[in-house]
Amino acid sequence: MTATSSKRPATRSVSSTAKYRRIVLKLSGEALQGKLGFGIDPQVLEALARQIKDVKDLGVEVTVVVGGGNIFRGLSTSSATGMERATADYMGMIATAINGLALQDALERAGVPTRVQSAIEIAKIAEPYIRRRAMRHLEKGRVVIFIGGIGSPFFTTDTTAALRAIEIGAQVVLKATNVDGVYSADPQKDRTAKKFSRVSFMEVLKRRLHVMDATAVSLCMDNNLPIIVFNLHQAGNIRRAVCGESVGTMVANR
Repeated sequence: MTATSSKRPATRSVSSTAKYRRIVLKLSGEALQGKLGFGIDPQVLEALARQIKDVKDLGVEVTVVVGGGNIFRGLSTSSATGMERATADYMGMIATAINGLALQDALERAGVPTRVQSAIEIAKIAEPYIRRRAMRHLEKGRVVIFIGGIGSPFFTTDTTAALRAIEIGAQVVLKATNVDGVYSADPQKDRTAKKFSRVSFMEVLKRRLHVMDATAVSLCMDNNLPIIVFNLHQAGNIRRAVCGESVGTMVANR
């Protein structure tokens, strides 16, 4: 009798220049709209795909959580119109699906194999979110895009990024935004606002700094998962963050 064994994917080598082996990249919906003010800017999308490919070529395992604020924002719509919050949040989850599919298309046109996993059932366009399947995709060299938030209203995609990172064993959350880091106040309103190169989770919570929502920050703090906040639109910033270079603001336990 011939013994058989299940085949496991070969261990992927990570470039010595990369500090992190597995990451969650959190993209705000607003970052995808570029200068359009609404929707998706194709140039931003293509530039983002190139940056992700550049990082993946280092051997880093990449997952992405996308927001939907460029299309629909549940909380602000609920507050402004009186729409039931749960309904507004579910509409926001559908907006993340639009962004996720657009990003998948851009990545695959750049030659990057990609899978989309959704926390809400959209069987025609995305797999259901299954943690072990997501990790298997990463082992096979695919980028995994998470859409649909966590599948429940009253939670933001920031919380989704923190939760997914903890579940899959990521070593960092990279929050790519339109700003170049975390400030003591809104730099557009306060010229004396100070930019932090590093700040603790506790200080973020106490001072209510605009990094992520409190639930996401608390999850990262409790699990010792660092967050790096940086400007998406500066070419090469994702790679710099992955390689441990000083970029944006590091949020971590002291």
